[in-house]
Amino acid sequence: MYEPLAERMRPKSLDDYIGQKHLVGEGAVIRRMIESGNISSFILWGPPGVGKTTLARIIAEQTKVPFYTLSAVTSGVKEVREVLDRCRADAGSIFTKGRPVLFIDEIHRFNKSQQDSLLGAVEKGTVTLIGATTENPSFEVIRPLLSRAQVYVLEPLANDDLLQLLDRAIKNDRIFQDREVKVEETEALLRYSGGDARKLLNILDLIYQSLDAHEAFVINDKIVTDRLQQNPLAFDKNGEMHYDIISAFIKSIRGSDPDAAVYWLARLIAGGEDPKFIARRLCILAAEDIGLANPNALLLANAAFDTVSKIGMPEGRIPLAEATVYLATSPKSNSAYEAINDALGYVKETGNLPVPLHLRNAPTKLMSQLGYGKDYKYAHAYEGHFVEQQFLPDGATDARFWHPQENPAENKLHDRMKQLWGERFEK
Repeated sequence: MYEPLAERMRPKSLDDYIGQKHLVGEGAVIRRMIESGNISSFILWGPPGVGKTTLARIIAEQTKVPFYTLSAVTSGVKEVREVLDRCRADAGSIFTKGRPVLFIDEIHRFNKSQQDSLLGAVEKGTVTLIGATTENPSFEVIRPLLSRAQVYVLEPLANDDLLQLLDRAIKNDRIFQDREVKVEETEALLRYSGGDARKLLNILDLIYQSLDAHEAFVINDKIVTDRLQQNPLAFDKNGEMHYDIISAFIKSIRGSDPDAAVYWLARLIAGGEDPKFIARRLCILAAEDIGLANPNALLLANAAFDTVSKIGMPEGRIPLAEATVYLATSPKSNSAYEAINDALGYVKETGNLPVPLHLRNAPTKLMSQLGYGKDYKYAHAYEGHFVEQQFLPDGATDARFWHPQENPAENKLHDRMKQLWGERFEK
C-alpha cells in the first residue's frame, strides 16, 4: 500500500522536528518536559500541518510511558472510558514507568459529556492528557478541563521552515533518489502551502505522481500551479482554510468593503470552514470594530450565530451573508475595545485600589457601623435619574478610559456625558 510522503517524512525525534522553537527549542517548555520525562497535561492549539500530532508521537517515543490515542472524530464516551480503564490499570502496575499519556486528536470535536468523562482521570493524575485542536480551546473545551491543562499555541511554519522541509525531503526520501531534481522557483509552493508542512509534502507527492518513470522532478511556479489546478483539493483534502483568508475576511468587514467581505466569506464556506467559527468571528468583530457606533450590530451578529447553530448548512450561508454585509456597511468604532484594554492596563499598573466606602454593600450591622454604603446617593431619587458622586477609587478619580469616536451614535452619547459630568467629558 502506498504511504503518503507526509507520513514517510514524519519526524521521529525532536532533532528532526521543524518549527515551533518557542515550544521545543533548547530550554523551551515542552523540550524540558520530554527531557525530564515529567509530562503534564496540555492542549496543542494551532492550524493544520504544524506538528501537533507529530509532537505527541515524539513524546510517546521518547518518554517510553504507556501511550494511548483517541480520535474525537471516531471515539465516543464508551471508547474514552475503555481507554481510561486501561490507563488506570497501567498506573497501578509495578511494571509501568511513568504516568500513562492519552492523546486526543481534534479534541474540539468532543461534546461536553465526552469531555466530562475525562475530568476525573485528569484531576486524579491517573492519566496525562494531551489534546490537539485547530479551534480556540476557550470556545471548544469545557472550562473544568481547560483549567487542568496548559494551552500551548503552535504557529504556521515560516517559509524558512518549509524550505528546510523541502530540502530534507529531496535529500532523504526514496522518490527523489533515482531521478534528477531541479528546484527552480518556490514562491507558488510556499504560497499554496500556507505554513502547513503536510500541504507542502502533499504538493510534492502530487507532482511526483504526475511524472513519467524517468522524468526529471522539477519544481517551479508554473508546474505547482498547473498541478493544483488539475486537482485543487489534493493539497487540502479536509478543506481547512488558511488563517490569512480569515484575516482577509475580518479586515474587509473592518474596512467597510461588503463585496470583499462576501467574497472571503464564500472562500471560507467553499473551503469547508465550520460556520459556527465564522459566526463567532462576526460576533467578536461586531463588538470590537463596530461597537457603540451601531450597537445593533452585535445583536444581529449574535442572532446569526444562533440561527446558524439551529439550521446548519447550506442554509446557514444566508444569515452569515446577511450579518457580513450588515457589519461591513455599518459605521465603525473601537472605543469600547480600547476602553477595556486601557482599563485592564491601568488595573495591572495600579493594583487592587479600595472600593470607596459609599459604594460598598452593607449586609451586616458591623459593616453599617464601619460606614459601608454611607452617603451613597441613589440615582433614581434625583431629577433626571442622575446625581454627581465619586465612582472611581481614591487616587483614580481623573482616570479616563472611554474616549468616544466621531460617529452619530457616539456623538449623542458624548453629548449626554458632557451634560451630566461637565468638564470631565469636555476633553
